[in-house]
Amino acid sequence: MKKSWIIILVIVAVVVISMVRMYNGMVTMQERVNTAWANVETQYQRRADLIPNLVNTVRGYASHEQETFAAVTEARSRATQMTVSAEGLTPEALAQYNRAQGELGSAIGRLLMIQENYPELRANQNFLELQSQLEGTENRIGVARRDFNLAAQQYNTAVRRFPRNLMASMFGFDEKPYFAAAEGTDVAPTVEF
Repeated sequence: MKKSWIIILVIVAVVVISMVRMYNGMVTMQERVNTAWANVETQYQRRADLIPNLVNTVRGYASHEQETFAAVTEARSRATQMTVSAEGLTPEALAQYNRAQGELGSAIGRLLMIQENYPELRANQNFLELQSQLEGTENRIGVARRDFNLAAQQYNTAVRRFPRNLMASMFGFDEKPYFAAAEGTDVAPTVEF
C-alpha cells in the first residue's frame, strides 16, 4: 500500500512539474512577443518624431505645398493616436494599426517627392540628414517587424502543439497575429519609357 502511494505521488509530482515548465515556457515566449511588439512601436514612434522636423525643413523651401503638409500632419496624427497593446493584439487591431502606419508612409513619400521640384532643398544639409535618418528608421521598422513575426511564430507554434495547446487554452494563451505585406504590394508597378 505504501509503495503505491509513493508511485502516485511521484507521477503527480512529474505531471505538476511538467505543467509548471510548460506554463513558464509559454509566459517567456509571450513576453518575447510583447517585447518585440514594443520594439515595433518604438521604431514607429521614432519615425513620427522625425516628421515634424522634416515638414518644417521642407516648408521653408516649398511654402505653397500646403496640401502635402496637411496630409502628412493628418496621417501622423492618426498613426500616433492608434495604439494597440501587446495583450490586445488581434488580427483586426494589427491590420488597422498597419493601415494607419501605411497611410503615414505614403504621406511621407509624397513629402519626399517635393524635393524633385526644389533643387535647393535637395542640397540642404538638414533635409539630407533628416532624409537619411528617416531611411534608417524605415529599415529599423522592417527589422522590428521581422523580429516580431519571428517571436509570434515561435509563440504560436508553442501554444498550438500538444500538450501545450491544452494548457494554453486553459490559461488564455491565444495566438498572436503576424505583420503581413500591405494590400497591393503583390502587384509589380508598371514602368513605361
